[in-house]
Amino acid sequence: MYCAALSLVVLAKFQNHQGFDGVILGRSGKDYHFEFTQCREHPVTASPTHEDLLVFYAPDREEWESACERFVENGFVHVTSFNPYWDVSGRTFADPDGYRVVMQNAAWSS
Repeated sequence: MYCAALSLVVLAKFQNHQGFDGVILGRSGKDYHFEFTQCREHPVTASPTHEDLLVFYAPDREEWESACERFVENGFVHVTSFNPYWDVSGRTFADPDGYRVVMQNAAWSS
């Protein structure tokens, strides 16, 4: 779901590492990754809030629209952002557990 929506690849997987299974997603050569883990002995219930966000910036309009389409095609649901700022130049998507990803149609500026 996240791989297809964000054009990521599986960088690594592990099973039963001190009771945890996981998958690491990212892009080769980049200095970031996402790690999704699951505890075999103590399952954790998802507990997202509306302000737990992953935010991605895509300044190119076509690239942004394509990314937004991939989110919906891969099972994310377009939702109204709790913070109206994100709806001005972006779209917010929720995964089946309720965790949210924002695709912002703008360049990052610090």
